[in-house]
Amino acid sequence: MSEIYSQPLLIGIDAGGTRSRACLVPAEPAPGPGDDPAAAVLGRGAGGPGNALSVGRADLTRHLTDAIAQAVPPAARGRVVAAFGGFAGAAEGLGSERGHGLALSCLADALDANGIRGAAVGVGGDTEVALAAAPGAPVDGLVLIAGTGAIATRLAGRKRLAVIDGHGWLLGDEGSGYWLGGRAVRAALEALDGRGPWTSLVAAVAAHYLGEQAAPPAGRRPGSEECWLLSEGIVTSAYQQPPPQLALLSPAAVAAAGEGDAVALRLLDEAASLLTAAVGALHPQPGEPLVLTGGLLGPGGPLLSRVRARLAGLGLQLHPTADGAPGAAALARTLL
Repeated sequence: MSEIYSQPLLIGIDAGGTRSRACLVPAEPAPGPGDDPAAAVLGRGAGGPGNALSVGRADLTRHLTDAIAQAVPPAARGRVVAAFGGFAGAAEGLGSERGHGLALSCLADALDANGIRGAAVGVGGDTEVALAAAPGAPVDGLVLIAGTGAIATRLAGRKRLAVIDGHGWLLGDEGSGYWLGGRAVRAALEALDGRGPWTSLVAAVAAHYLGEQAAPPAGRRPGSEECWLLSEGIVTSAYQQPPPQLALLSPAAVAAAGEGDAVALRLLDEAASLLTAAVGALHPQPGEPLVLTGGLLGPGGPLLSRVRARLAGLGLQLHPTADGAPGAAALARTLL
């Protein structure tokens, strides 16, 4: 066994609406209060979606099992002493098959499936592990997540004091992948029926729902009959898919904005303003840490620069973070 795996080890899990991420870290914390939890990561893995309110038991267990198997080499599995998972939808009091109860049960089963037994196991929310992933693993601060969904939270002592949005695709998640994808489809439909300006999103949305061959050539606005047929086809196909699949269109909006499409640029600006408003509703104070994470807001995320600019005058300590798995590992240490 490699010497690095001969020490006690911890597993951290960040399970969101699109994917589940796992990481392996030493149980002994690195010296110094300002250390970045991500710097100690020994291994990483990823699996499918991990929302504990929308993913069933079998699928959630399988996704966690895959992520752990990738992050933890077989030679290291006997040295794992604790694991903690941060889950989207990990609310307590919803019964054993939803929320907190389901997350805890599935994580325990996934560890067992990888031959990891006897470890302390805990679960919490996705914002909890996101905050702990910031340098120094703070216990107090703010979190803004914008990925498949969107939520802003104030935490004190790692407990939620205030939550803004996170209401899901039907009632909220404003500025999220759901929101951005849905607005991209609406913009395409408005262009096709003449209510809105023409946009390259028409071709992207048509290609997504109807195939590349159905997408009109770039720069050409089809005739009225073709527009009507495209619109009908898009609507019919969209309603045949689960609503959360709208999030798959958010990269199309980002790509169109990158090419200078005015409609797509407006959508990204609006998404950034909605997310900034969510932070504002938490009444942030100068000097407070704010973790920015999720596919749209993490390092290199397409909304990061826009949100940064809108938050610039608040005096916050901004920490763009790729994912909360290292923070979850830091919380696993508290189980020992």
